Amino acid sequence: MKLRFLFSLCLVTTLAACGGRNVDLKLYPVAGPIAASDPSQAISMSMGHQTDTSGDITFRMPPPTKTRCKGTWTSVAPKVVSHEHGLSLSLRGPGGKVSNSTQDVGGINSGEIYAVCTDGNRIQGHFISGSGTSSGTGTVTDSLGNTYKLLF
Repeated sequence: MKLRFLFSLCLVTTLAACGGRNVDLKLYPVAGPIAASDPSQAISMSMGHQTDTSGDITFRMPPPTKTRCKGTWTSVAPKVVSHEHGLSLSLRGPGGKVSNSTQDVGGINSGEIYAVCTDGNRIQGHFISGSGTSSGTGTVTDSLGNTYKLLF
């Protein structure tokens, strides 16, 4: 019984370590009140579900407010859909080939983020990322007049 319990505990711990890994994004203030007070304050954002085309983001604004913010990111990954239909006549009788396939297109994907903070501040922006990568860049603004450079 103890062996079964230890095995279950190890399995759950291993699965928890594999899933839910987050990618860190950074917002660097380039204009507005935060950039005027201290432009070196980078805001770290946690991005969930980085292997999907959308997920959650969470972060805290810099001092003095340190308000909590959460929202969503989404990315558009273009795909090519191909359909193949064919008919062939042979001595063995009619035949043919029918197939459908979907493939990712390599290149640059565009995306957006949107978040709302507990004080009502709204953050929104656009970014681009490389296909098949977890890196990108973009520009983000908030409703308090700040502009940020987004890097991940």
